[in-house]
Amino acid sequence: VQLQASGGGLVQAGGSLRLSCAASGRTFSGYAVGWFRQAPGKEREFVAAISWDGDRTLTADSVKGRFTISRDNAKNTVYLQMNSLKPEDTAVYYCAADDIHSETYYYFYKYEYWGQGTQVTVSS
Repeated sequence: VQLQASGGGLVQAGGSLRLSCAASGRTFSGYAVGWFRQAPGKEREFVAAISWDGDRTLTADSVKGRFTISRDNAKNTVYLQMNSLKPEDTAVYYCAADDIHSETYYYFYKYEYWGQGTQVTVSS
């Protein structure tokens, strides 16, 4: 399965963006999908994840209450709605997918399929 992340850009603090992760090649309706981010000089960080059916979502404490993950399997797309953005949210955001257990959603090395990343820059 190939993943394409999009929707990044430059936004002022307090603004919003919606990232999309579109799958092609095969359906990923059976896969969990996670969003991770990596800022320059920092390790890749878990942001949010959603189960294959959308019934279970996990969100990092650093973005809880501001970011929401959702999916539309009919469109083969997962979304990350980001509100109240802060300068510290600046990073390259990646989506990833795999058939994994919810206990492992936090770990980037558990995911086999990755998108190319989309840059999010939040100005103060």
